Amino acid sequence: MRSTVLRGIAAILLCFCGAHAASAQLSVASFPAPAPKYAIRVEKSVRVPMRDSVLLSTDLYFPVTANPVDRFAVTKMKDRFPVILIRTPYDKNADWNVANARRFAAQGYVVAVQDVRGKYESGGSFTVSAADTDDGTATVEWLTEQPWSTGKVGTTGCSYSGENQVEMAKNRSVHHLAMIPQAASGALQYFGARRGGAFELAASADWFLSNGVKERPRPAPGASRPPEFTPPKVDWPVLLRSLPLKGLMSRAGMPATDWDDFVAHPEGDPWWRTLGYVTSEDKFDVPALFVDSWYDYGAGDTFRLLDLLQKNSESQLARENQFVVIAPTTHCRYEQATEHTVVGARDFGDARFDFFGLYLAWFDHWLKGVDNGVEKMPKVQFYVMGKNAWRAENEWPLARTQFMHLYLSSEGHANGRFGDGVLSLDRPAEETPDHFAYDPRSPVPSTGGPDWGAALGDLKSGAVDQSDVEMRQDVLVYSTPLLEKGAEVTGPVEVVLYVSSDAPDTDFTSKLVDVYPDGTPYNVQEGIQRARYREGYDKPVFLKPGETYELHINLNATSNYFGPGHRIRLEVSSSNFPRFDRNLNTGGANFDEAVWHVARNTIHHSGSHVSYILLPVIP
Repeated sequence: MRSTVLRGIAAILLCFCGAHAASAQLSVASFPAPAPKYAIRVEKSVRVPMRDSVLLSTDLYFPVTANPVDRFAVTKMKDRFPVILIRTPYDKNADWNVANARRFAAQGYVVAVQDVRGKYESGGSFTVSAADTDDGTATVEWLTEQPWSTGKVGTTGCSYSGENQVEMAKNRSVHHLAMIPQAASGALQYFGARRGGAFELAASADWFLSNGVKERPRPAPGASRPPEFTPPKVDWPVLLRSLPLKGLMSRAGMPATDWDDFVAHPEGDPWWRTLGYVTSEDKFDVPALFVDSWYDYGAGDTFRLLDLLQKNSESQLARENQFVVIAPTTHCRYEQATEHTVVGARDFGDARFDFFGLYLAWFDHWLKGVDNGVEKMPKVQFYVMGKNAWRAENEWPLARTQFMHLYLSSEGHANGRFGDGVLSLDRPAEETPDHFAYDPRSPVPSTGGPDWGAALGDLKSGAVDQSDVEMRQDVLVYSTPLLEKGAEVTGPVEVVLYVSSDAPDTDFTSKLVDVYPDGTPYNVQEGIQRARYREGYDKPVFLKPGETYELHINLNATSNYFGPGHRIRLEVSSSNFPRFDRNLNTGGANFDEAVWHVARNTIHHSGSHVSYILLPVIP
């Protein structure tokens, strides 16, 4: 069987070699960041009124134009400047916000950095993402009315500060002319807290404990800003394993947060519409430069956002000016790439990219009217891991993609890395299915993947050796033989499993792995699907013992070159903890339960029930 697989893979890779493989050249080199052109004056803690009269504290960074190096502002704009807005829940006085503001102000922009409602110096009550749509628009309108403003506003920022740009864009302010949402996929995917019906436990717990407090400390008499909130110290392994999920923040010693609401409402619940997240029905009308990374939680969702704005923008100008750049790093770490960019334990070589040069060219074009050609650059630019090179394209998925089915195959013993699991181009005939027991008491440990956050330092993110995970009997391992020729996988990845279980509900997880010639397996991308939501998040359907069900697992998206001598591998299990919460296998609500059952799960791969991974292979 293995020799047949090897011949099949070699044949399909050989046939790719003659295919059209032209792509646009990377264009960012055309936009080098210039030296600072202006000195900077800062006006601290300006109170900007919202529509309900709540005041949000905003720092304003002004270019000083007494002796400008760049005469553009004086001769053409008469000391009025376009504005760049950054809205943050992470303290406008944080070093990274100050540094970001100063580098744009030094290029001839007024930069406004604002604490969002209920955070730090700003008034009002904080609820995650609830007020950002309207507060962002109200701030843009206020900025355009100031005597130093040209009436043209752009927005930028990463993570929460990326999401709130997209959420604000639904209002289609005529003054919001350009945005750079970075790591903003949570604007579409519920703050990044939900995935395949499961809850993103570790990253969400870190965020809520570090940043989710709703109570805004009152400033001391005469103080310019309130004291910083200090999160309680916790034993993370103990806390994350504690049940039920409901009340976890309270048990950690936190004041009020939105945690219980986030764990209680599954994907598709109408409750999410009370927050600011975007849907397929929303309309937009602003050019956008999206930025994300392969080892973040939502690269695939960033492409969904790109597609949404391309389809739902009201003007042709906005529809035709949606761009994306994807780095190989973890969350918001794009500009930290070096000549030897190591993400987890994989060295991706020189992944440097002139992000600020591109950001500046973007705003110069849309806010200052500079004809620098930024709107003519390729629509999609990304880093091909393994080839360790930047690539520029004009569509996603790439037009020349050949979607390849690799079928799961075994003799019924794919458990662990020394089992008999195989990935094959040949559709299996009749085979014995694979079985494993999933015990929530001993879940498969999360090993690598997206950035967990600052507090969870003992959990390594990025590409990490999966050898220990693959020794477990509740992890099924399916591998190709050694590749004779390299294979580039670039695009959306999906796993289709035919499953059965003796539990009314359970989870199924999958992980795409690149096995190096020395045998080290590195995670590339991963996903999860809660079985009850296999037919849609609006209609949970439970499992019946003895019946077989088709289940799709979204493995997000990637760009990874599996070189000669490597293997393509797929891991299948029912847990990935603590990245995702454990399914307790009871069929109950899960978030309010503390009792579990062991699930005996089966993966079928023969006859009419063939399981496979669908890979986007690029010639």
